Amino acid sequence: QVQLVESGGGVVQAGGSLRLSCAASGRTFSIYTMGWFRQAPGKEREFVAAISWSDSTTYYKDSVKGRFTISRDNAKNTVYLQMNSLKPEDTAVYYCAATTAAHRVNELWAYRYWGQGTQVTVSS
Repeated sequence: QVQLVESGGGVVQAGGSLRLSCAASGRTFSIYTMGWFRQAPGKEREFVAAISWSDSTTYYKDSVKGRFTISRDNAKNTVYLQMNSLKPEDTAVYYCAATTAAHRVNELWAYRYWGQGTQVTVSS
C-alpha cells in the first residue's frame, strides 16, 4: 500500500501562486508515476500534471502548461505542484495520485493510490 498526503492548498487572488506538496509513504518503491488531478464543483475529476518517478519526464494538461510545474524530491518521497498565474477557473480540490504504470498517465483509471485532496480557491 501507498499512502499520500497533500498540503499547501488555500485561497489566493487571481494572478497569485501556490505550491502543493504530496508526501508518499509505504511501498513507495512500487511507484512509477505520480500525478495531480483536480475536481471543481459539479465537474468530473480531470488530469493536471504527472511526473515519472525515475527520469522526471513530465506531462501537463494544455491549459496549465507554462503556468504549473510538477517536480519531485525522491529523497523525501514528495512531489510538488508549483502553480503560478492562477485563474479563477483553477479553483478545485486538487488530488495527488500514484501509479505503477508508465503509460496513459493522464487517465484517471491508471492510478491506484489517491490522497484526500486539498482545496485551492482563486478569487477574481
